[in-house]
Amino acid sequence: MLLIYGGEAAADEPVLRTGGVPLVPEGFVWPVCRECEGAMQFLAHLPVEDGAIAVFQCQNDPGMCGDWDATGGANRAFLFTGRLTAAKVPSEGETLLGAVTALRAHPEDTPTDEPALGRLGGEPDWIQHDETPDCPSCSARMTFTAELEEGYDHRTAANFGGMGRGYVFRCRGCGEAAFLWQC
Repeated sequence: MLLIYGGEAAADEPVLRTGGVPLVPEGFVWPVCRECEGAMQFLAHLPVEDGAIAVFQCQNDPGMCGDWDATGGANRAFLFTGRLTAAKVPSEGETLLGAVTALRAHPEDTPTDEPALGRLGGEPDWIQHDETPDCPSCSARMTFTAELEEGYDHRTAANFGGMGRGYVFRCRGCGEAAFLWQC
């Protein structure tokens, strides 16, 4: 399924979206970059059949932290289940995108006038080479979940190196998620 522009959304709406605030379980601690130790930027809320994936990336000093690498510590994806509420956003750091964009699932084989902002399911459309991560818990190859384009406009654009693409994966058995990007 393509992810296409679905208009604006509320910052804490439990829909497919980029921007806003993450919906998290009780006790959630906002992720910090392992390299610069700054709070990461929240990029996307992706409801999936077994919960919701929240995607984060360091943007405190763009290009200086290895935010493209699934295991580098400068990005993070979480698979959350159960009751979720809006997270408390840190007061320091580049933590939020400039606007919230709802994403709407649209069949890939059906024409649309809306620009594709990503894909849900299927196989990754790698810009470079296959970088499917292994689960940090069980070492199994993770399952591709979603692909994210940089954004609808400058306020909603994630920094994937200029014309890059983000890739979200998960391990269904372990409840782990991972994120990386390529350009």
